[in-house]
Amino acid sequence: MSARVDALLERMTWEQKLLQLQIVWRADTAIQHDLARRGIGAQFWPPSVAAVNALQRVAVEESELGIPLLVALDVVHGQFTIFPTPLAQAASFDPAVAAADARVSAAEARANGVNWTFSPMVDVTRDPRWGRVVEGFGEDVFLSSRFAEAKVRGYQGDRLSRRDVVASCLKHFVAYGAAEAGRDYNTTDMSHRRLRETYLETFRAGVAAGAASVMASFNALNGIPMHANTGLLTGVLKDEWGFAGVVVGDADGVAQLVDHGIVPDEKTAVARAIEAGVDVVMGGSLLVDDDGVAVLTPGELSPARVDDAVRRVLTLKERLGLFENPYADERREVRSATAPARAHARAAASRCLVLLRNEGAVLPLARGAQVLLAGPFARSTDHLGAWVQSFASPVSQTLADALAEAMTDAALEVADGADVFAVSEEHLADVVGRAARADVVVLAVGEPSALSGEASSRADIALPAPQVRLIRAVAATGTPVVIVLATGRPLVVEDWVDEVDAVLVAWHLGVEGPAAIAEVLVGRTNPGGRLPMTFPRAVGQVPIHYDHESTGRPPRTGGRIQGEAHPGLAGPDNTDDYYTSKYLDLPLGPRFDFGAGFGYTTFALGDVAFGRVVALADLEAGATIDVRVRVQNTGTRVGDDVVQLYVRDEIASVTQPVRRLRGFTRVTLEPGDATTLAFTLGADDLRFWTDDGTQLLEPGAFTVWIDDGVSRVHARFELTQREDAA
Repeated sequence: MSARVDALLERMTWEQKLLQLQIVWRADTAIQHDLARRGIGAQFWPPSVAAVNALQRVAVEESELGIPLLVALDVVHGQFTIFPTPLAQAASFDPAVAAADARVSAAEARANGVNWTFSPMVDVTRDPRWGRVVEGFGEDVFLSSRFAEAKVRGYQGDRLSRRDVVASCLKHFVAYGAAEAGRDYNTTDMSHRRLRETYLETFRAGVAAGAASVMASFNALNGIPMHANTGLLTGVLKDEWGFAGVVVGDADGVAQLVDHGIVPDEKTAVARAIEAGVDVVMGGSLLVDDDGVAVLTPGELSPARVDDAVRRVLTLKERLGLFENPYADERREVRSATAPARAHARAAASRCLVLLRNEGAVLPLARGAQVLLAGPFARSTDHLGAWVQSFASPVSQTLADALAEAMTDAALEVADGADVFAVSEEHLADVVGRAARADVVVLAVGEPSALSGEASSRADIALPAPQVRLIRAVAATGTPVVIVLATGRPLVVEDWVDEVDAVLVAWHLGVEGPAAIAEVLVGRTNPGGRLPMTFPRAVGQVPIHYDHESTGRPPRTGGRIQGEAHPGLAGPDNTDDYYTSKYLDLPLGPRFDFGAGFGYTTFALGDVAFGRVVALADLEAGATIDVRVRVQNTGTRVGDDVVQLYVRDEIASVTQPVRRLRGFTRVTLEPGDATTLAFTLGADDLRFWTDDGTQLLEPGAFTVWIDDGVSRVHARFELTQREDAA
């Protein structure tokens, strides 16, 4: 602990300590300045560097102790330069995409006085009805953990005192993404084993990467609201993991303990939350009232717990260098996306598109083709996605503009007038007539940004019915149809996907989205993304995820147990074994599985090869098992393959998932070129949690799959307890 922090704590009154533990928003300038003068610890960003400096000047020069402010803002996937949404970034299977977003975002934010962002969201999400899936990195623990680490390090750099970084915040701790029925803010209930294996792990990875803060989630978990969950906020996060940063409550989350029904009033809620491990309360005058009087006395709230929370807040300010440099450099102020920042956003967007269907190689668009572009996103600028601030740089180019610019050797016609939620008879007839005369139709459809994000849960995750009608009418003309699907979540596409020729999932790609989509459509960029979340066949399958556990009556097709060749990807016949785990009215499995996707070239995977398979004791001591596979580009174009490594524990004392991702690499290869990729498996990749809170690593057979979204190969190894394992 620093001498400065100790000295400040010695001088602080009880009220001054409590003020450091509060952040307030929804306040005008006069109120913000009054709060800073009184010594509040944190405020939300007033929208200019001059306003931030004025606010900091009041805190530093007019408050009794002169403690600078934490200035917070939700910089989720860009401040001025908007990158693809986090879910789209995860589709790149390239953590460098998330790191680039975080670096650009941090530099823009810090230049404008922001020093603390409430990002990244690292909730694992398996229910696409939940609107906030767009903010996270999908359904897989391993993939989400790697992206969480990249985002934290991108935001924070090698030291927080740099003038181009911000403090990150892992949210929402914990299991918020498992809300019942996919309804935002709803309750969560699960086993201790599921909590450890799936929902805590991404936070553990983020903490290990150095995240400066963690945000408590709105949900109750197993009956205990997270803002009052001592066992997790203090027992696991702070004591077990050694987290020394700041735990911040979510917006009014502490006050909402009253609505949860576990405390009678807000005063008791504050005491309960801080004692549980919340360090900063967000919202209201819950600690010190408008007259400067402490709401809680030292007899009602532990002085030692308060001192610990204040130390955490002051230490973060010291790590950010705010005591030496509280003011932002107004000469470095950023007001809009710069050309270099947009170049980073364009490169990121290009890596996030996922090609799921391409019958007859209709993509890339052929030279000399007569192309019709239609659909509600043809002329739309709604590409920024959820969690974008009002001052973000707007999309200045539509897909129609970008495609016209990119199509130097084909003819483009654009059908205007489509709406996301309505298609008139006149417009439908016009598009169908033009489609019949075209060589190929590109239909840009999807859900608008406003339909995903916080408080945007959907019971029906299909496209709006008018868009489905448009797709089917155009497909009925017989002209090849390419779907460009803008979305913030996996959608149910079952009622039209078999009638179209190509499906390109475009997500919401940010300020450079239209240009990135156009480059893929014309073949200037070869799509290489893969799905970070499963696309179900129907809402009735939700929650759905690839790493489901084995059951006692797995469905069978053709005499083969589902998943024997490739877990989760059994064939469509579900009637040959009646008493098995399936739906009578749906084919087996999802429409598109996690990790699915391909590009404009083909790849061949060689056999799985192992290095020396060490014994269990060696793994426990830190040894690893090497796994290698040869990958060759067998097509005619340069392209990216996303090679994924999955593991299955064949016999275990606790039922295991049919497969678990334990490695991935995105590799670019020229036509004919090949490379050998190497992965390593350690003890953490093979052990599992039990419900009594212990981890086990057991000997036995393990199957390893290498999968690139199209092809897969597998092999087995035996983990023994013998020292001479070979």
